[in-house]
Amino acid sequence: MYRLLSGVFMGWAHGSNNAANVFGTAVFSKTVRYRTAVILCAIFVIAGAVLEGQAGMNTISGLVNQTATSAFVASLAAALTVTLMSMLKMPVSTSQAIVGAIIGIGLSLGKSDFSGLTKVVICWVGTPIGAVVVAMILYPLLGRLLESLPVNIFTRDRMIKAGLIVAGSYGAYALGANNVANITGVYAQTGLLTDFQAVLLGGGSIALGALTYSKNVMMTVGRKLVKLDPFSALITVLSEAIVVHFFAKVGVPVSTSQAIVGAVLGIGLLKGMKTINNKTLISILFGWVGTPAVALLMSFIVFRLLVV
Repeated sequence: MYRLLSGVFMGWAHGSNNAANVFGTAVFSKTVRYRTAVILCAIFVIAGAVLEGQAGMNTISGLVNQTATSAFVASLAAALTVTLMSMLKMPVSTSQAIVGAIIGIGLSLGKSDFSGLTKVVICWVGTPIGAVVVAMILYPLLGRLLESLPVNIFTRDRMIKAGLIVAGSYGAYALGANNVANITGVYAQTGLLTDFQAVLLGGGSIALGALTYSKNVMMTVGRKLVKLDPFSALITVLSEAIVVHFFAKVGVPVSTSQAIVGAVLGIGLLKGMKTINNKTLISILFGWVGTPAVALLMSFIVFRLLVV
């Protein structure tokens, strides 16, 4: 059962990196306290994983026929990659990390079926684009709705704060539903875990990472990329949650990092590109490109050393 430890590590790394994607903008718009954010994130991540997390299991585990050893190596390589990116304060895609690691193992074995990879890549590309579009629709729509309400500014602020808590909780739910397959999907295929055990262990591991080591990446998302007021933060998180939940229904794990950055960019396009920190954006884009490459290389080398 020691092989499951790399899955727990992967879940922890995922939670530490991606909790920022659902509450980072709210925390750094000073609307929600960090402690409140991570507790809510942990609760709703587990709920999403258990209730809707099984749909993406076959997509991830179907790229390569997994053994207990290959599942261990894939999770370990992906976890190390995501942890490295977290230390560099970069929000990255755990979907790309685990897929890169699985491909590395497939190349080591010399036998892989990557026919399902096209669907995954298309969804990866569609994630930030979809978030940009959703954010650009919701921002003026909900803005006009809020302005039309016969309430004073203090009531409006309280409504936005409540909305941020609801949107962040929904985002955490979508995170668990969509991304738990990245954590323990490889183990479900090997028979080490049942589907229910896989989503429960994966969701709990993500929650643990959010609770213990998520603050660094929150420094990047929502504060350094673009200056967000509370209403913009609400639209950003809600857009990210809608897009990620949609792909959870499709059964393809996608990047919450790409969704949140796409949503932030959508707000930036409406408010003016000068509000976007280009240096931070380039750093994030570099992390997206480097993540699957590093995970692939790492899993290829480790698997060759251990097995081949």
